[in-house]
Amino acid sequence: MTLLTASMVFFSFTVNKITGDFLKQLGISKTSADEKIAQSLLGGYVNAYGIGNVKNIALGNRTAVTMDLLAYIKQYAGTPAFKKEYGELKEKNKPRLSTVETPEALRKMGIEQAKKSVTETEGYYKNAEASLKPVFEKSLADAKKYLKEQEDPNNKMYLNYAKNYDQLVKNNEESNKAALERWEAAYPENQLLYVKKHLQNFLTTTADIDFAAETVNKNGKKIFVNPEYEHKGYYWKMAYRAGKEVVEPSRTFVTEWLQEIK
Repeated sequence: MTLLTASMVFFSFTVNKITGDFLKQLGISKTSADEKIAQSLLGGYVNAYGIGNVKNIALGNRTAVTMDLLAYIKQYAGTPAFKKEYGELKEKNKPRLSTVETPEALRKMGIEQAKKSVTETEGYYKNAEASLKPVFEKSLADAKKYLKEQEDPNNKMYLNYAKNYDQLVKNNEESNKAALERWEAAYPENQLLYVKKHLQNFLTTTADIDFAAETVNKNGKKIFVNPEYEHKGYYWKMAYRAGKEVVEPSRTFVTEWLQEIK
C-alpha cells in the first residue's frame, strides 16, 4: 500500500493554493500525474505504477502531501481536459440503439439471402466430384425450395411479422429509451456527479476502519489477527494501510466536497 494509491482512490480535497512541489516529492511529472488521476477518477481504480518516492516520505508529512495531492485532484476534476476525457468515456459507453426492420425490408433481406444460397450451392454442385454430386443436388433442391418459400406472398412468417410490426416498434422504442436512461444515470452530463459516486463509496468503505487492528506475518505475508478483517474488501484494507493520518482528514474533506456537488 502506498500513500498515492490511498490518495487517488479516496478523492479527498482541499481548496488551498496548489503548487507542483508535492509532485517532485512523489517523483512524478505533472503529465504523468494528470494521466493517473484521470484513470482513477474515470475508472474507479488506482494507478500508482511509476510512483517511486512515496515510501520515502516521512510519516509526519504524509497528511500534508496527501492533502496537496488531493487538492490537485479536485482542481483537475474541473478542468476542460478531464471534462473531455469524461465525455469520451461517456460516448464510448453509449448504448447502441436497436432498430426494427420493416416487413418489406425483412422480406427483401430473406429473399436476397435465399438467392445467394442458391447461387453458392449451384457453384458447389458444378465443381463437385461425381461421388458428391448427389449430396449437392439435394442441397440445391432444398435451397431452391427455401427461395420459393421466401418469395411466396403468403409466407406465414412474414405475414405474422407484418401483423405484429407496430407492437414490435413500440417495444423497441421503450427498450431503447430505458437503455438511454440507464446510460444517462450512469454517466450524468456533469462529470462531477460521476466522481461523486466514488466519493460516496469512499465514505461507505472507510466508515468502520479499525486502525488499531493487529497483523502478523504468516508465510511471508501480513494478515490480520482478527479473521473477520481478512474478509474485508480490497479498498477497506487499502484504507487501513494508508493510515489514520491520511484517511480521517480525507473523510472530512470528502464530506465537505460532496456538499458542494449538486
